[in-house]
Amino acid sequence: MPTPAIWATQLSGRQIAQNMHDRNQGQDMQTESRMQLISSSGHVRTRKLVTLGKDFGKWRAQVIRFTAPEDIAGTAFLNREKPHSNDTEQFLYLPALKRTRRIVASQQDRRFVNTDFTYEDMQRLAVDNWQHRLKTQTQIGGMPCYVLISTPKPDSDSQYSKVENTVLKKHFVPIATKYWDQKGQLQKKYRVTALQKIQGIMTEMKMQMHNLQSDHKTVLETLNVKYNTGIPDQVFTQHYLETQGQR
Repeated sequence: MPTPAIWATQLSGRQIAQNMHDRNQGQDMQTESRMQLISSSGHVRTRKLVTLGKDFGKWRAQVIRFTAPEDIAGTAFLNREKPHSNDTEQFLYLPALKRTRRIVASQQDRRFVNTDFTYEDMQRLAVDNWQHRLKTQTQIGGMPCYVLISTPKPDSDSQYSKVENTVLKKHFVPIATKYWDQKGQLQKKYRVTALQKIQGIMTEMKMQMHNLQSDHKTVLETLNVKYNTGIPDQVFTQHYLETQGQR
């Protein structure tokens, strides 16, 4: 029986991981989103936020600023990869203090502003810090996918012992991810529930992170997105994070 065309492309695990890392997300992007924090009892808290991102070639940067409700409005986060390095700098602006604080390596496993994402989850996975293996190939909703297993190298610093990504073959967008903790227990599941091609770029419009151990969920829905609008470089600096937060 001939091999189906959808399985014809044979890439290594590392090649798939690199293509995920390098996938097209525009020269820059800006989104408006709604976030829901859902407790195990079903209680829902809703937030609104604006996200700006920019590709600087060998590295990327992202700013997230919460706009509602009042108890978190003005809180902002800067995630900036270091050029020619696997390191990422992260800063959190707290309006009550009118200053930023740096997120250090020992805080990477902490929850990002009480969501089910940690500070480590807010970074792109550094390809060379992990070992990657193609587990299998499958189809989700009729779309061919790779299933990629990634494990941290001994000298890397991760809260996870293993990560499994189900990745769209055509666009290299991860549409489902499983995370195992350092004890080898399945800790979290991430899934994309809505995708849309905008300005030629496959875009996650709705996604959910579910912490299986606490049964708490974070749902993020993109309400508006624009690519390639010419966002200035200075937006992605600690100084700009602070000065904008004080307005």
